[in-house]
Amino acid sequence: MAIEATTATRILAFALLTLLAGAGTIGPAAAQQWPTRPVTMVVPFPPGGGTDVLGRIVGQKLSETLGQQVVIENVGGAGGMIGSARVAHATPDGYQFVLGSRADAINQTLYKHPLYDFKRDLAPVILLADQPMILIARKNLPVDNLQEFIAYVRKNQATLRSGSAGIGSTGYVDCALFNQTIGVKVQDIPYRGGGPALADLIGQQFDYFCTLSPTAVPPVEAGLVKPIAMLSPKRLPSLPNLPTADEQGLKFEASTWFAFFVPRGTPAATIKKLHDATAAAINTPAVQERLAGTGSFVVPIEHQSTAYLESIIGPEIEKNGAPLKAAGLSIE
Repeated sequence: MAIEATTATRILAFALLTLLAGAGTIGPAAAQQWPTRPVTMVVPFPPGGGTDVLGRIVGQKLSETLGQQVVIENVGGAGGMIGSARVAHATPDGYQFVLGSRADAINQTLYKHPLYDFKRDLAPVILLADQPMILIARKNLPVDNLQEFIAYVRKNQATLRSGSAGIGSTGYVDCALFNQTIGVKVQDIPYRGGGPALADLIGQQFDYFCTLSPTAVPPVEAGLVKPIAMLSPKRLPSLPNLPTADEQGLKFEASTWFAFFVPRGTPAATIKKLHDATAAAINTPAVQERLAGTGSFVVPIEHQSTAYLESIIGPEIEKNGAPLKAAGLSIE
């Protein structure tokens, strides 16, 4: 009986070791096979804004390069923080990733209690594109250029209202800094995204709006809103007649970068596959042409590495936090 018990114990121990060894290979094997089903790109703003436009253009091509459908899910709120937090706390298997942006860096300082730690909870994949900010106004605002706009706002600031894609959005922050630069205080109406805000600006429900180029270009071209200034160093090819703020006598620049992030702990092999598939997608001439038409510009190839994106996160938090602290902008 003792021999039989010893044999049974050895068989049980061997079976247990075999099971544990097999379990240890599940993670890497799954990472090598990823993706075996559709993946979800969380866009942390509602449909219709610059972030959403970028995500849908890239997502369509990414579905082809990955060989699996990329499902776009808009999860808006808190200047993009709700959507990013969802991915930050998701299972780190690569099946959810977020179209993050400069808003993530802003939120780490703007909010006293952010819902995630940008550096700790999200792993970088690839930097995608930049979008310049554009200052636009309701169509019947009685100004024709930036200097007239500044004079009008200074005179009527008590009754004027600006709009934004939400508290914490890049447009919210940039418009607040713009107002501070020209020495005015104007009430802001925070919407749940650039699309809803644009609809109300077209309807003349408020007076002006700092927004990303993909949101601004179509209504400007259609004559639905009044363009005031490009808040970027250079004019936009799709709006060649719109001067920059610098050309109109004001030193003020604003733009936003966009990138993919996954939950920290996602296997390196999965991150590399997503990176490589995304790089193939954004470097396709047809995709670059579509993005350029909206005012989005794919970053140079030398800035598309995961290591490069990792290297800029800390500095971006510091760079975007400094003017917020100086302006006293803070949200509970």
